[in-house]
Amino acid sequence: MQNKQNTPSSEKKQPKRACIVGAGLVGSLWAILLAKRGYQVDVFERRPDMRKAGAIGGRSINLALSDRGWRALEKAGIADKIRQVGIPMYGRMMHSTTGELTPQPYGKEGQAIYSVSRGGLNQELVEIAESFKDVNFYFDQPCWGLNLKTANPIFVNNGESKEHDYPLVFGADGAFSAIRSSLQRRPRFNYSQDYLDHGYKELTIPAGENGEHLLEKNALHIWPRGQFMLIALPNLDGSFTCTLFLPFEGEESFENLKTDKQILAFFQKYFGDAVPLMPTLLEDFKENPTSTLVTIRCSPWDYNDQVLMLGDASHAIVPFYGQGMNSGFEDCSLLDDFVEKHGEDWTTTLHEFNASRIKDANAIAALAVRNFIEMCDRVGDPAFLLRKKIAAHLHKKYPDHFIPLYSMVTFSHIPYSVAHQEGKKQDALFEKILALEGIFDNWQENKHVDKIFLEMYSE
Repeated sequence: MQNKQNTPSSEKKQPKRACIVGAGLVGSLWAILLAKRGYQVDVFERRPDMRKAGAIGGRSINLALSDRGWRALEKAGIADKIRQVGIPMYGRMMHSTTGELTPQPYGKEGQAIYSVSRGGLNQELVEIAESFKDVNFYFDQPCWGLNLKTANPIFVNNGESKEHDYPLVFGADGAFSAIRSSLQRRPRFNYSQDYLDHGYKELTIPAGENGEHLLEKNALHIWPRGQFMLIALPNLDGSFTCTLFLPFEGEESFENLKTDKQILAFFQKYFGDAVPLMPTLLEDFKENPTSTLVTIRCSPWDYNDQVLMLGDASHAIVPFYGQGMNSGFEDCSLLDDFVEKHGEDWTTTLHEFNASRIKDANAIAALAVRNFIEMCDRVGDPAFLLRKKIAAHLHKKYPDHFIPLYSMVTFSHIPYSVAHQEGKKQDALFEKILALEGIFDNWQENKHVDKIFLEMYSE
């Protein structure tokens, strides 16, 4: 491990030099892709080196890696290495209030999303990035922001702020980005942030006595309860990282779970089959923070032909489609595609990326909020379950004309904005199909299902 805490030795603008603000998942992956193209890259991170004991920290639900993320990792040449630390989840496992289990496959047989540890993946990416001789990490150096006159970043090191001169600056410093904060002071910069009324808290199901998983290992477990839910994702050590999504205020809310009695009564009422698997429930609930869920939209993402924001810095989303990390990784792979196309013409690359990507970021933000409602409530609705069955039938019978929305988002590289529009068309399709007389009794024999589909999709 290299100890790189000092100021970079060179401050003069030189060809093929870049600065990345933020050593998180997106920043460290983008450092790898730039290094593979021969760039000298300096990465500044406000936190201590996460590879050192006790420095991982942070609040984060587990992450689900899917096709868009895998493409970026493949471009970086590290997909096989990362796959070794992921656990495939082939579908949802629904838990009823009485403990009954109902599996719901995600896609076609064999298709899976992968449960990965955010901290573990981040450390792996930093290690790989730092293995390139021209990639340097500078920890404990928060970014103050940009000098808007020069478009240079300003970092604080040992209490002293200093401006650094780079021909390229990439802001990958998260939902509360210092780079974006500076750009917000510019005229005609658009920005919005929307918080859900729900928060989240991490809990744990530990491994069994012999290190085994106490729930089905290859599934994402969901306890849907209408206005709130509990989920659990598997870890390599046999444990599950659980996340409770619950309103901040209201009858069933975080504000009404203060005492041990209240906490236990709530969990026994709604998640009874999980309680015996959570011996540290009370400690985890009281000690772990309650975190917020925010959607951030802004534009433009580029500035002065040399600055570009990526990942959560430009488009933070709620986690309910499992696409936060994947969309950030896709930022990297698509930006790398533009570099391949335009070479050293960064003005064109930054402008084209900005012009093409924002609509997709806004689309997945909308889809993520939509999927929150689905996961909390509709996954147990008979109409939703029938829709899933009919959608699988249509996809199998008409694979060139119909792909379920979830598969478009998760198992394809179709632009999010295209998937979003297609999802609206599918909503209209199923509104007609589910209104058919007798559809819930025997949909397989109902000839009107295919007729309605063919009429709508032949237009």
